[in-house]
Amino acid sequence: MIPAPLILVADDDPVARDLLAEVLAKEGYEVRVAAGGRECVELAGLVPVDLALVDLRMPDLDGLEVLRQLQALRPQVPVLILTAFATIETAIEAIRAGAYDYLSKPFRMEEIRLVVRRVLEQRRLLEENLRFRQELRERYRFENIVGLSPQMVEVYRLVARAAVTDATVLIQGETGTGKELIARAIHYGSSRADRPFVPVDCTALPEALFESELFGHERGAFTGAVTTKRGLFEAAHGGTIFLDEVGDLPLALQAKLLRVLQERQIRRVGGGETIPVDVRVLAATNRDLKRRVEAEEFREDLYYRLSVVTMQIPPLRERRQDIPLLAHHFLERLAREPNAPPRGIAPAAVERLMVHDWPGNVRELENVIARAATLSSAPVLTPENLVIESVPLASRGPALPAEGMTLEAVKRWYVTKVLREVGGNKQRAAEILGVDRRTLYRLLARGGPATGE
Repeated sequence: MIPAPLILVADDDPVARDLLAEVLAKEGYEVRVAAGGRECVELAGLVPVDLALVDLRMPDLDGLEVLRQLQALRPQVPVLILTAFATIETAIEAIRAGAYDYLSKPFRMEEIRLVVRRVLEQRRLLEENLRFRQELRERYRFENIVGLSPQMVEVYRLVARAAVTDATVLIQGETGTGKELIARAIHYGSSRADRPFVPVDCTALPEALFESELFGHERGAFTGAVTTKRGLFEAAHGGTIFLDEVGDLPLALQAKLLRVLQERQIRRVGGGETIPVDVRVLAATNRDLKRRVEAEEFREDLYYRLSVVTMQIPPLRERRQDIPLLAHHFLERLAREPNAPPRGIAPAAVERLMVHDWPGNVRELENVIARAATLSSAPVLTPENLVIESVPLASRGPALPAEGMTLEAVKRWYVTKVLREVGGNKQRAAEILGVDRRTLYRLLARGGPATGE
């Protein structure tokens, strides 16, 4: 049960003080009273006050001095000044000193109720907003990107470096690898963390509505435009806009996006004036944009605008050592939900997760764990609880070298296989093989690649 707000009433007039206490208590608030300024400050230091009503004129400490001391003691607590001498001067003085508002005597009881209710509601909303922002930071903080593989350590390094800059970042990776999570980690680690993070799914924007959604429109700009509407770039002003699956934008829309990125200003549909926007741009794609540029399906100038910093998020099959960590992470997160029991996962279940190819990447793994935890009442998940729909690697059998190959040829075959799996990235291949790059080059130089798959 949520405790009632605690209100502190300080007034040297016992009639006014008791009347206020009685009215507020009937409203369901917990009330503490003080007969003077010093007692008020002492009480505020002992109890968690939500609101203080303080008389302006008291013999020991006047209301403004009490206000100053309360601000030093509990800066988040709003203070209402009570005065029988309500003039413009006293009102201005109280507000300038930091009072939330003032109430004049003799009291109008309905006004007291309404003002107190309004102040407490605004304080609640402020606290919720601060808590929500903290939860966002906790949810998307750097430490919550799970993985200890060399590939993910490299991602962490790039995220940390990119977060402290204002550079445009292109995040590349297969569907389900967590590109938006990386984008949010960059945003919430940056100086823009307290400003908006606005995600845009480029695949969900119809070409006819692209400009209206991103740049807004004026009233009457087209049929159905009954009001002026801010676009997503304006909504992200001061913060970050995240363009997800930007590689799927048609060429005509790419040109319009490029213009905004170059000029850092937008023009609403049907509007005549340009509106400057201060927005950091993060983009993500599961496409190979370089190949799309070569195929003339993606503008080269837009590619270079977006790829000031480029991050490649590895698929889950390339960082299998992270699978147990991710499985336990998802179970711990599910256990934090209301009435959710703690869960464990059996070693045999982990082994089954390890041999799966995970075409849906981290998102698929999360769904498998969530489904198993939902449908099973057992405290420990077993292989029988895991519903994995696609074909695991083990059932297909591993690729093998050709018969009759020498040991040296098998080494070259395996190095070539690993290189192919990581798209030719020699640094990543060396990490998987457990050798340094010089050793990798030496292995590759011994007679060229071997085949046999």
